[in-house]
Amino acid sequence: MQCLLVLFLTMLSADVVEQPEADSPFPNIVIVFVDDMGWGDLPSQGATGWEMPNLTRMEREGTRFTDFTVAQPVCSASRAALLTGCYPNRLGIHGALGPWSEVGLHANEVTLAEMAKTRGYATGIFGKWHLGHHDEFLPTRHGFDEYLGIPYSNDMWPGHPERPKQWPPLPLIDGVETVEQISTLEGQDPLTERFTQRAVSFIESHQDGPFLLYLAHPQPHVPLACAERWKGSSAQGMYGDVMQEIDWSVGQLLDTLDRCNLSDRTIVMFMSDNGPWLSYGDHAGTSGGWREGKGTTFEGGIRVPCLVRWPGHVPSGAVNASPWMTIDVFPTLARAMNVDVSHEVDGVDATDVLVSKSMGLPDDHVVFYYYRTNELQAVRSGQWKLHLPHGYRSLEGRPGGTGGAPTRYSWNLPQPLALYDLLSDPTERKDVQSDHPEVVARLMAHVERARSDLGDTLVDRTGSGQRIPGRVEVNPTP
Repeated sequence: MQCLLVLFLTMLSADVVEQPEADSPFPNIVIVFVDDMGWGDLPSQGATGWEMPNLTRMEREGTRFTDFTVAQPVCSASRAALLTGCYPNRLGIHGALGPWSEVGLHANEVTLAEMAKTRGYATGIFGKWHLGHHDEFLPTRHGFDEYLGIPYSNDMWPGHPERPKQWPPLPLIDGVETVEQISTLEGQDPLTERFTQRAVSFIESHQDGPFLLYLAHPQPHVPLACAERWKGSSAQGMYGDVMQEIDWSVGQLLDTLDRCNLSDRTIVMFMSDNGPWLSYGDHAGTSGGWREGKGTTFEGGIRVPCLVRWPGHVPSGAVNASPWMTIDVFPTLARAMNVDVSHEVDGVDATDVLVSKSMGLPDDHVVFYYYRTNELQAVRSGQWKLHLPHGYRSLEGRPGGTGGAPTRYSWNLPQPLALYDLLSDPTERKDVQSDHPEVVARLMAHVERARSDLGDTLVDRTGSGQRIPGRVEVNPTP
């Protein structure tokens, strides 16, 4: 077992670099979090039909992490994990909150932005929030100084063929004020550019730093939209056009940091919130060969692109296969800010992985993958991933749809108890539980611990560590 995570680390053209001293100036932080981009959508990970020179630049100047996973393969839950360092089901956040949702991130939860404020950071979010659309849940109530964006997914409106026609237009919110109602697909075309321009202005306005910028693009989530100048720009079609505009956006940020002489003291992270929505076919990305996609806890649903650039700290031109997760971002950035995290988080400080001073997280480090309403579907430790019995969706080999219309999934396909060795079988096809009963027993002990703490609706268990989400009072007493 001592060699498991050693086998997960591959370093190419990388030098080990030192962790900054505790009294160094706090770094600026830029997080780009895109929606539904698959692991295989980076050209370096197999994508063809579009070009991404700016993300390639990030790889050249930073590290590409090939085994980075999200906590859950769905929008709201994934974002809750990134911003709090906690499993989203611990916070009572499940699935994707819609226009009729009455819940959001509780005021007591500590976000990255609130943590950054304790160190004097300016904080801004531009793009998709998706942690509650009511006034009391918006980003400016959770530590962000500035917000321009949409409160939930861009398909949650009447213009989408899969959505009820009574759904309201998509609100564009500045601060807490709705400044525009987007009712046509053409109205979504300028959003990537608009959010990018606001992000650039934010950097320019806070050159003295430190600042935390969270650019959460709604794309490439369907319906696909991009500025007119990008339409027809790729060889693949609309999805490729969108990907090239996202790459342009990243380039605008990198160029602005260069122009403001901020690159050497800024951490830039690029990630996706979950895997590709495969049923949309040519309007969706690819998992890069991992099993299934968004909406499943197989690797195709949870393993996502991850690039990090931090000159002088994160190795340049490196490929790192150490496993880590969105819940680890919070405690890792806390260390960069020299903040002592005194409240409970589920993630661990992955700084040593980030700067390549270790061969990965501890051998006994265990993570849990929940989905739907608190279903514990899988547990992982090192190379081993144990799937618990659950139902999942799949196209069962059928092609996805074309032109923005989806192919229908087959639902609730049975996944039995199965142990996969991700080192020799990363596509999760060969059950090896009979060969490794001791691994199954060890992981099942962790499963029982998780069920006691976080619950598991698949076996009708309520966890003692679950917290309640924020909730609006729909019919207040006069």
